[in-house]
Amino acid sequence: MDKLLRLRPADALTMGFLLCLAALSLVFHNRIQEVQTLLITYCTLFLIQLFLTKHEAALKRRRGMDLAGSVLFPVVCVLVVFDSLGSLVHALNPKDIDPLLIRLDYLIFGGFPTVMLESVQRPLLTDLLQAAYSTYYILPISLGLLLKLQRKDDEFDRTVFLLLLCFYLSYVGYMLFPALGPRYTMHHLQSSDLEGLYIAEPIQRFLNNLEGIKRDAFPSGHTGVALVVSGLACRFHRGFFFVSLPAVTMLIFATVYCRYHYVVDVIGGVILAVTTFFIGDKYYGYWEARNSTDH
Repeated sequence: MDKLLRLRPADALTMGFLLCLAALSLVFHNRIQEVQTLLITYCTLFLIQLFLTKHEAALKRRRGMDLAGSVLFPVVCVLVVFDSLGSLVHALNPKDIDPLLIRLDYLIFGGFPTVMLESVQRPLLTDLLQAAYSTYYILPISLGLLLKLQRKDDEFDRTVFLLLLCFYLSYVGYMLFPALGPRYTMHHLQSSDLEGLYIAEPIQRFLNNLEGIKRDAFPSGHTGVALVVSGLACRFHRGFFFVSLPAVTMLIFATVYCRYHYVVDVIGGVILAVTTFFIGDKYYGYWEARNSTDH
């Protein structure tokens, strides 16, 4: 435990989360198809992280390897773990909570938000919001690269830790509260499909192929991650904050407009972001104080 606490928070978090996923896979192995594949995946990622941690000083002396270890690997880890949830979520918790989320949305709005938004639906707006929704994959990487290339190492380390924490907490949410989202459960209530002018449909097809069906509606990870990126940018890179703010705002609106999320999911995403900052900053402050004392 003492050695784990000495590791950089982002490294310790990833290693601990991978161990938890491997343990869950072992405990529920009789429910999970291709459990060996999951275990190999988690163990491989763990060993790569262990290697990068042990050779951190040597890698930092080589710019390309440093970027690969500190920027590329966290991105790969987040994507691979997310992809693995397709095999894991319903094996752990087979009951979707979509009916509850639909009822909560109805209680708040007196109707179904994705259906109500048909009144403002326009092809050009659909193109714009579908593109904004996709910036979820670009915003965290862009902020991290900016901080890394400007050699703001302390800010970069905290940013990577908080972003990983947000992603991993959202994955825990999917396992605890699996939900498909309105594009699947409420399609029969929509009077028409979402149609764009040029780019909405290709982006939708690409994201559907990339993400598949993960039951990842609650909480809205898109909302949580976008808000964490925005909060971190406000702290560490004001230029990026102001440039990215319109994209973040449209992204959050797009989660409901593009029928990926219920409004309750977005509220969950806001709570996810607040929780990330509360837990993450507390731990990071403890880690900094502990390590400054040790040295």
